Amino acid sequence: MPYSPFSRRTLLKAAGTSAALLPAAAMAQQQGGPTTSTVEDRDRRMEWWHQARFGMFIHFGLYSVLGRHEWVMEEEGIPVAEYQQLAKQFNPKPHAARAWAKLAKQAGMKYMVMTSKHHEGFCNFATKLTDYCAPKQAAGRDLVAEYAEAARAEGMRFGLYYSLMDWHHPDGARCLTDEAARRRFVDYIHGQVREICSNYGKLDILWYDVNWPLTPAGWESEKMNKMVRGLQPDILINNRSGIPEDFTTPEQHIQASATPWEACMTMNDSWGYQRADDNWKSPKTIVRNLLTCTRDRGNYLLNIGPKPDGSIPQPSIEILTAVGKWTDKHGDLIHKADRCQVRHSQFAQFTRQGNTLYIHAHFWPGETLALGGLQQKVLSAKLYTTGQPVKFEQEQFRVRFTGLPANAPDPLSTTIAVECDGEPTQDMLAIRKNRKRESV
Repeated sequence: MPYSPFSRRTLLKAAGTSAALLPAAAMAQQQGGPTTSTVEDRDRRMEWWHQARFGMFIHFGLYSVLGRHEWVMEEEGIPVAEYQQLAKQFNPKPHAARAWAKLAKQAGMKYMVMTSKHHEGFCNFATKLTDYCAPKQAAGRDLVAEYAEAARAEGMRFGLYYSLMDWHHPDGARCLTDEAARRRFVDYIHGQVREICSNYGKLDILWYDVNWPLTPAGWESEKMNKMVRGLQPDILINNRSGIPEDFTTPEQHIQASATPWEACMTMNDSWGYQRADDNWKSPKTIVRNLLTCTRDRGNYLLNIGPKPDGSIPQPSIEILTAVGKWTDKHGDLIHKADRCQVRHSQFAQFTRQGNTLYIHAHFWPGETLALGGLQQKVLSAKLYTTGQPVKFEQEQFRVRFTGLPANAPDPLSTTIAVECDGEPTQDMLAIRKNRKRESV
């Protein structure tokens, strides 16, 4: 395959330009609904997903053996013949996925998404379409089947990631300029998508990735997704086959939208196992990200990159265990949250249930906490985890909560529940425009 000078991020940006190639009907769908379903059916299927909020992403493949990032084959220019020898070494310990599922549950996550095939082309599932798969190589077994069993055992919803781009298949690049190659490759991709949607029982999510080098028309994405919905009537499909479906997928950043969305992020800077990457997010940062997604009715899909034997890197375990201690106490504020209009603070995030505003202070200000621009009257306030009443003083432009502990009761994020006389809203511009200026 010829060298491609595109990173994952630039490929995703380029994929967005392919919308111009969609027919008018699909373009209209892009404004608020899926291409192969109705908005009403999407809303029915996504009810559990909106309540779940928090999921685990798992990137696991041959790149885990090298431990130098999931794009190592491309970024280091490793020849296909050399790279595919890793399949003879990739042999995770049996049922490693059970530890993934247990950790996900402990962290407060409600669903999981695992790579069935990443860009490298190696399949973690049983397929009749290639020998380049775990059951026919060193592992000798279906790793996706083990994952599905583990997720179900912990009561987790589960989905599968599938990369359309393929660096191993001989037609993976020439399909762009050779129609016979395109036909072979698209039939191969559709065939594998059919397999993963047929062989593991009820599948909750199909998470496509990079659709280079073809347009949605070239991939026959609409036909493919109609097939998927025929096999899995309740499935959720993301937007990375190039056409609008059930949810969008901002990557490595949080970007709210009017339609369903899910921010996917890494715990360090790598998706696949990278033994040298020590830039780990703190538990506090992860809780902040989760609250930010929750505030705007989005989901947070947080990645782990298991080692080649399937074990979870120790920093991931420690971080998610700490996050789990927070979600144990605050889970209802995530899973039962409404969209929250209050958002401006230098030290806190916000969520809402009905007329109750939850102030989640990640930087604890001490004995007094002040919030500007709240438009509703405060009726009462309390520390969420203890129920201890909190005194407050409300003025035209601010509310001051006083008599608080000098040190943060919760090091990750301390929550104050504030009952208001209506749905909480915030107007910061009113402060700037209307607060009285003193004459000099």
